[in-house]
Amino acid sequence: MTSETAATTPEEIGETAPGQDQSDVFRGVSSDSLVRRGRTESGISARSVPAFVAGEELADLAETDSRIVVMTADLASANRLIDFQLRHPDRFFNMGIAEKNMISAGAGLASTGLMPFVGTFASFASLLGYEQIRTDCAYPGMPVRVLAHHSGMSLGYYGSSHHALEDLAAMRAVADLTVACAADGNQLRAMLRASLDLKGALYLRLGRGRDPEVYATVPEDFEFGRASTLREGSDATVIATGSQVHAALAAAELLLERGLSVRVVDMHTIKPLDVAAVVAAATETAAVITVEEHNIIGGLGSAVAEVLADHRLAVPFLRHGVNDEYVLIGPPAALYEHYRLDAPGVLDVVEEFCRMRRDEV
Repeated sequence: MTSETAATTPEEIGETAPGQDQSDVFRGVSSDSLVRRGRTESGISARSVPAFVAGEELADLAETDSRIVVMTADLASANRLIDFQLRHPDRFFNMGIAEKNMISAGAGLASTGLMPFVGTFASFASLLGYEQIRTDCAYPGMPVRVLAHHSGMSLGYYGSSHHALEDLAAMRAVADLTVACAADGNQLRAMLRASLDLKGALYLRLGRGRDPEVYATVPEDFEFGRASTLREGSDATVIATGSQVHAALAAAELLLERGLSVRVVDMHTIKPLDVAAVVAAATETAAVITVEEHNIIGGLGSAVAEVLADHRLAVPFLRHGVNDEYVLIGPPAALYEHYRLDAPGVLDVVEEFCRMRRDEV
């Protein structure tokens, strides 16, 4: 399709066969009601949805940065990268259902001086594309930004093939790869902006498109590798990442009413980890609990445990997440409740651990 005949309307770009538009399933909203020429309507908390604002933010950044190109593996509606396509159709590439090729092609584009943002489901990006991320992107230091959306168990009904509960463990083992998790849309905007000056490759883990707001505005002081302390406390520190930051904050507020003062740290960057924040938590509060939508093996909890061991910090410590199993199939909200990864669940886990430690003393 030439530039003269390129599709320029949502209907032309997003046209699908009857019954094939999966936007309602993946995002909980209808693309027809939200896609507009230019920018996305505010609609249903559009600015607080990580998988929703990426295309819009990148389209804005591309106005002044000619390096930015965007690629997707046939998921432009599900990840809202269609918002970029509408404004910069000549810099958007749908690679089809070929995730490995997409990542390798992104590395090739990066080698010419471009900065590709490649988007697909986290399970496909990390498991199918592991070799390509490692060998084609990280090893030669190519500035490819992998947008790994619908992470964790957020594609609940689609089962283990679509769940991404091992990606942080896999990605943090890749040398020279930055690994980060967005807690909400505003933080994602900050991450995308900061990534323009980041050296090397980036694996950016996103939610499913219904992530509640954590940051009221775009954090102006965001920096990869520097955690954000969102709430102070002394009885325990909850170190959370991604989708679990909001749950941790809500739990901490309720715990204060029950007599427990809990610090909440948003460890948005899994690699490089903010070692100083972990050491401070272990030396300034009475216990440390990590919370993640991920297998407790190899992810945030393991990263924090390594710091505690390296610095010989003997603090009561608990990893909370998925206990090394394949999660059930069902609606995400029910899964979060079942695995105690919603606010009430996190509250119970933290309170039980703190009470147990007090009883032992």
